[in-house]
Amino acid sequence: MTWLLDLDGVVWLADQPIEGSPEAVGQLRERGEQVVFLTNNSSREISEVVSMLEGMGIEGSPEEVITSAQAGAALVEPGETVLVCAGPGVDEALRERGANTVREGEADAVMVGYHGDFDFGRLTAAVRAVMGGARLLATNGDVTFPSPDGTMPGAGSLLAAVVAATGAEATVAGKPHEPVADLIKERFGEIETLVGDRPSTDGLLAKRLGAQFLLALSGVTKEVDLPVEPEPDEVGPDLAALVKSRTEG
Repeated sequence: MTWLLDLDGVVWLADQPIEGSPEAVGQLRERGEQVVFLTNNSSREISEVVSMLEGMGIEGSPEEVITSAQAGAALVEPGETVLVCAGPGVDEALRERGANTVREGEADAVMVGYHGDFDFGRLTAAVRAVMGGARLLATNGDVTFPSPDGTMPGAGSLLAAVVAATGAEATVAGKPHEPVADLIKERFGEIETLVGDRPSTDGLLAKRLGAQFLLALSGVTKEVDLPVEPEPDEVGPDLAALVKSRTEG
């Protein structure tokens, strides 16, 4: 059985592990389950994601990680020029795809993703490229994401600024959209269980994949928000509780 685990809000909050998540991943692997990590956060390079997992006591490898940056890169043809309005993870994924990346000027496409140094200059470069004919791509549409200090604006908020200035319609690659679903199927085949903290992305992706959706209340969604759509197959306070319920049931 393959378990697909969201990272932000399920395994960690920013750079802090959610209590019990390393042990829960270990329990799954001890039972012979395959564990795959998925994130809509496109800002980090794969090696950084793996290093963060290992720093929390979770053994990881690049082959076990899927990001929205990788899904976005699949929308670009090798040799195309892409203006990156995003972080290092998008640059890495596009280079591996064989695309040329720029920060300003003309481009075949603009890719928007979360990055903490987004500013008016980045916005201007993206808007001018789109108005010059570049197609608009986004790693994901999440307007917020969870952190230990509270909710923070996500890639969807940055994308909204570009859309407002250009009137363009973006093609979104990450959860719950088809590009990331196709990438998951290509790399891992059938997914039996998806654990996430946001029904509008994780829940809808689970439906697209034909997987069970387990909702962890350790991230964006809280108990006060219940009931939610799509309805989860199970709700628990965190990954550890959900894994315990499934492995002991």
